[in-house]
Amino acid sequence: MILYLLKSGILLLVFYAVYKLWLENEKMFRFNRIYLLGSLVFSFVIPLQVISFNAGFSNKIGFIQLEELVIQKSNEKLGTISFDDFATVFIAMVYVFVVLMLSIRFVLNLYSFYKRTKNNEIQFVQGEKIVLIEEPVLPHSFWKSIFINKNEFEKGKIPSELIAHEKAHLDQKHTLDILFIEIFQIVFWFNPLLLFYKKAIKLNHEFLADEVVNIQFQSVRNYQNLLLDFASNKNTVALASNINYLITKKRLLMMTKKESPIKIVLKVFSVGVMYALLLFVFSTKATAQKGSNKSDVKDKDLYTMANIEKLPEFPGGLTEFYKFIGKKFKMPAEAQKNKLEGKAYMQFIIEKDGSLSDIKTLQDPGYGIGDEATRVLKLSPKWTAATQEGKPVRVMYSLPITIQSNK
Repeated sequence: MILYLLKSGILLLVFYAVYKLWLENEKMFRFNRIYLLGSLVFSFVIPLQVISFNAGFSNKIGFIQLEELVIQKSNEKLGTISFDDFATVFIAMVYVFVVLMLSIRFVLNLYSFYKRTKNNEIQFVQGEKIVLIEEPVLPHSFWKSIFINKNEFEKGKIPSELIAHEKAHLDQKHTLDILFIEIFQIVFWFNPLLLFYKKAIKLNHEFLADEVVNIQFQSVRNYQNLLLDFASNKNTVALASNINYLITKKRLLMMTKKESPIKIVLKVFSVGVMYALLLFVFSTKATAQKGSNKSDVKDKDLYTMANIEKLPEFPGGLTEFYKFIGKKFKMPAEAQKNKLEGKAYMQFIIEKDGSLSDIKTLQDPGYGIGDEATRVLKLSPKWTAATQEGKPVRVMYSLPITIQSNK
């Protein structure tokens, strides 16, 4: 999971950097919309290796190294909850709690729009559903409705440009983009990059809506002055498209920026190449190379962790496997007498039927430690075998065991 989150974070950062440095200042709003949404999807899908490539130069034979197991003269501590276990449970609880809180807030925001639509007067202007609300808010839109202050609407203080702006948001279904990024933020709330994506997506929405208004009314200067009148108003509504969102110099300049077809084609092509390269790099199955302390396995039916679909599983999971080793392991008398401290490296293969075979001691601190570890591994119950393309396969494991004297 940590590796997956790291890869997705790197992809998010790369895609966002390309957008800021290469795409944001170009008048290619529709492509940028697809790019931003696609970057979010790709960043979280590519690391799953749904599409995978086998690197021709990689060595297929390797091994999976388990986390270190510490054995002391007294094994009583193995039955207690370790700090790592406690930390894992605590982190999981914090994650679930935050997701729950954000989900509740999300649902409440959605309900607020339903409540406003239900409890306020509705009119239709040029086929658009206008919800007249009592609160002093700026025009904003959500789903299929435009929300406007009733008093200003009845007094004719709402310019046609504002209605057209919000209508553009509805026609282009910008609400779907906002809901999409909101769901991503709920699930991956710990990733701050999503805040930058959300800001970029909403700003691009404004570019698109501004473009529609300027094409319709053919008066960029008047529309810019109209926006500046709202620039100081910080009142916004969550999940809605707000006309006063980031009224900055950049937004005003984008209205007069000229398109360059050649530059747009070049940038679209370069982005396509970048996507292809990242897809290849992050979807290539990288297999571990054999080191000097690993046995020379020649069986081509052996898979590495990167190649198999489902890893072998000890009954009850790896935690139970470590407890099994700790309970069965008997410290040799000579090791106790000499207060031995050292590390043993064990290697074994999980066969297609789940049994352990080819148990070897790659590094032995002496005093019978390697022999005892071999004896315990031979007592292991059968694992659930690994699978590749729905078929059981053999997998090699390495287990480091640290021996500590109980001083």
